[in-house]
Amino acid sequence: MLFTLRSKSVFCETSRYVLLYNLLFADTLLLALSQLMYILAVCRIRLTYPVCGVFAMLTNFTNEISPLTLVVMSLERYVSVCYPLRHATIITIRNTGVAICIVWTFSLLNILIRVCLLLNFAFEDLQSLQMTDSCSDIAMILSPLSDLYDKAYTCFVFILASVAITCSYVGVMVAARSASTDKASAQKARNTLLLHLVQLGLSLLSTMHTSIVVSLSTILQRLVIVRIKNVFYVFIFILPRCLCSLIYGLRDQTIRPALMYHLCGQLKLSCPSKGCDPSNNSE
Repeated sequence: MLFTLRSKSVFCETSRYVLLYNLLFADTLLLALSQLMYILAVCRIRLTYPVCGVFAMLTNFTNEISPLTLVVMSLERYVSVCYPLRHATIITIRNTGVAICIVWTFSLLNILIRVCLLLNFAFEDLQSLQMTDSCSDIAMILSPLSDLYDKAYTCFVFILASVAITCSYVGVMVAARSASTDKASAQKARNTLLLHLVQLGLSLLSTMHTSIVVSLSTILQRLVIVRIKNVFYVFIFILPRCLCSLIYGLRDQTIRPALMYHLCGQLKLSCPSKGCDPSNNSE
């Protein structure tokens, strides 16, 4: 999907495709980091606190990109439907690039604050920097202040994102009733915003899973917690982000032909080399 979004100039010159590429790129990095940490946990490889801290912060960093990018994508759809005549002047490639930079900078500031809170922990009181448990973002919440900040930041981001996407959806619904609005465009934008709301909910679950697991760990056995974390990993981290690429690729009339070409093109190209010309299959 990432390759498809860089295969044609229209994808590089249209703001919503640039935003989609940013969303999928961050999700791909998150999946790669999550998969690496999962393999380390399954293999029972114990890291040191500094190394685990780097992995955990990178994972948190890429995980925070999704909800903020969804906000920008929702605002782009809102402007497209409600202000179609000004869309080309407001939603430019330059402004889109600035919005993406703001998203990444805001997420980076969040990580810097988390690092500062982590450095305040008294590591010198530990007998060793070698971790006794598997590396995870939960294992790197070492102080009550870090836990409080994590919950406060999560609530702030998702209240902000929920309000922005909901207001955009209401604005599109109101515009859809106007006689001067393209009904088909408004309907498509409304469906897209509903998809953004679903993605936001899934992102909320993936961000809040730390707090959920920490709360459950006080009342459940360790083996049960491990199984719950595995279920969360598959159904909250991997599945939604894989479905996101598939849904966008199949819904968009511009992306679908290019995506199907790149998915099936290699098979068609390899067909002659194997002597499987369709004209020879009549027998």
